[in-house]
This record gives sequence, structure tokens and C-alpha cells, in this order.
Amino acid sequence: MMPQVWADWLAQQAANRERDGLTRRLSPRQVDDQTIDLASNDYLGLSTHPEVVAAAERAAHAWGTSARASRLVTGTTQLHIDLEVALAQLTGQPAALVFSSGYAANTGLIPAVADAETTVISDAHVHASLIDGCRLSRARVTVTPHGDVAAVEDALARASEARKIVLTESIFSVLGDAAPLPQLAEICQRHDAVLVVDEAHGLGVRGDGGGLVKEFGLNGHPNVILTATLSKSLGAQGGAVLAPAALLDHLVNTSRAFIFDTGLTPPAAAAALRATQLLEPSLARRLQERRDDLAERLGVTRPAGAVVSVPMPSPQDALAAQADCLAAGVKVGCFRPPSVPDGVSRLRVTVNAGMDDNVWALACTSIEKAVATHR
Repeated sequence: MMPQVWADWLAQQAANRERDGLTRRLSPRQVDDQTIDLASNDYLGLSTHPEVVAAAERAAHAWGTSARASRLVTGTTQLHIDLEVALAQLTGQPAALVFSSGYAANTGLIPAVADAETTVISDAHVHASLIDGCRLSRARVTVTPHGDVAAVEDALARASEARKIVLTESIFSVLGDAAPLPQLAEICQRHDAVLVVDEAHGLGVRGDGGGLVKEFGLNGHPNVILTATLSKSLGAQGGAVLAPAALLDHLVNTSRAFIFDTGLTPPAAAAALRATQLLEPSLARRLQERRDDLAERLGVTRPAGAVVSVPMPSPQDALAAQADCLAAGVKVGCFRPPSVPDGVSRLRVTVNAGMDDNVWALACTSIEKAVATHR
């Protein structure tokens, strides 16, 4: 039994969430679930690719199921080193450092490079992991309106700190839009600032799989460093920071999320490594073709990434459309205020390039019908 004061507080918090429609509940998938999953971030279908699965199996037999220790003790295997080399080659960055998750990569990077002599300028729509990284740092943080290059430049011009960092994502997961990376890189160079780009939703999707930074020719740019997750297009688990070796050496020595965390499991590292080898431009092109076709059928703007965002008239309509899709055997995401940054309820449909053509066609028809009914 919990102390009564804690029990009362928890009960009140639960009641408040229920009242505001913000209660979240876990819904476990079953191994024999036949629902078409267009709510996950497995953009290329690589999480179930036979060669990716086989690589994870081989690693489990060879190395075991755990890294067994932090990377600085005995948790670094040759798989980790090979994966870091492959990620650097894929993105065109100088080097890579693998973390146990994309969340850990972001929360590990920002506090390690931002202190009281640093100003951090963050896009209003960045992921929670970047926000938490800012909160863990001692830097002065300025939040600028989403995609507002002029506001970023103004904040840089006003900053008096010795070091300056600008945070953005390459592709934003809710609205599906892309950051103005060339403009941001230019003003960062002009103001001697570092641009940190989270490629979570760009890796495997843009730049023939190498990400949006690479597509824009900004890979290796002296003012641009990347973070990434391995659990979306690569269908595995883990995260990475991609940057010059000097910065990664600094993280190895100062990043708490790296130093004190158990290393990425060998099966996950092997799966991600094999996925990088399977990434071909044709996969990204197939994804983009499916994305463009679905966006046209649903009458929405073509997104920059793999997520088709479908605005709905109300939270009730969004939920009803989601329920109709599920009844037809298709699982899609549903975002409602206050979870959506623009306050507009929407369906979030993840395009999957690895799905069978007939299954994909069935899913699109079901989604189109549900949206037409409730919009």
C-alpha cells in the first residue's frame, strides 16, 4: 500500500487526465495480429525483413542478448564500431557514436555541449528528447516559432554567449513538413553557431536514404551535426550522434547518457547494421511514390517525409475515422489537442515501402473511405 497522501495525489492526477481526455493506456500487440499497421514508424518495413531478423539472431548467438555493461567498460563490441562506420558512410558525416536510443542521443548530446556560456535556440516543434536535453543543460534557451528563419537569426544576433546552438528536426513527424535546412545552415555559419539536426524522420526517407541533410548537400558542413534514431527506417533500436571525431570524443568523456548507460544490445546493433546495407534509393523512391499517391487521394498536402497528416474537423471526427479504419483492419495514428502543435485534430498515416502491393492498396482504400465519411 502507498502512503495515503500519495494515493490521494495519484487518484486526483488520474481523475484530471480522464476529465481532460488525456488518459493513455497500453494496448499490447499480439504475435498473430493481422491488422495492417500504418501507425508505427517502420517506414521501409525493415523490422521484419528476413535478412535484418537473421542478423539479429546471429548476433544474439554470438554476443548474447545484452551488451552487458556501459560502452566504456565492456559494452562496446565490434558490431558497435562497424555500425558507427556504416552510419557515418550512409549520412556522409565524419563519424558516428551509437547510443542505446534516439532519446538518449538527444538528451546525451545537448547537456554535454551546452553550459552557462551557451545559448540554445530551438524550433517550437522539436521532439521531447531535444526539449529535455535543453532542460538538463545550463544553457539559456530561446524557443522560436516553427520554421521561422528570421526569428532564429534575430535570436542569434542578440545572443551574447560564447557558443550558440540551433536545434531543429529535418522532418517534423506530426505536420510532416521539412525544416529550411539550407537557410539555417547559412545563418549558423554566419553567426559561428552549430546547427543540430535530428534526422529521425529523414533517415532512410530522403537523400536516397542518407537523410535530408545529405540531400541538401550539407553533410560534412562544418556547422552542422546530426542525431538520428535507428528504430524508424532502419527497423532496429538505438540512436546516434553524427559529427566530427573531436565532438564525439567529448561525448565519450562527458555525456552522462553515454557514460552511465548500458550499451546498445548486440542484436539491435547487428539489425541496424544490416538495415543500412539494405537501404537502396529504390526503397526511398517507392516510399515517396506511395506517399504522394495517398496524399492526393486524401486531398492533403504532400508531406516531406513518410507521414501523411490528415486534418479532421474535430477530435470526435478524428477518433471516429480512426475507429472505422481499425474496423476495416487498418491501424492509423490519431492526434488531438493538446498533443498537436497547431491545435488541429488529425489522422497520422505512416507510409510503408516494404508492404505488399495488394495489402497497401487495401489499406489506402479503407483509409480513404473513413476520411470521406467523417470529413
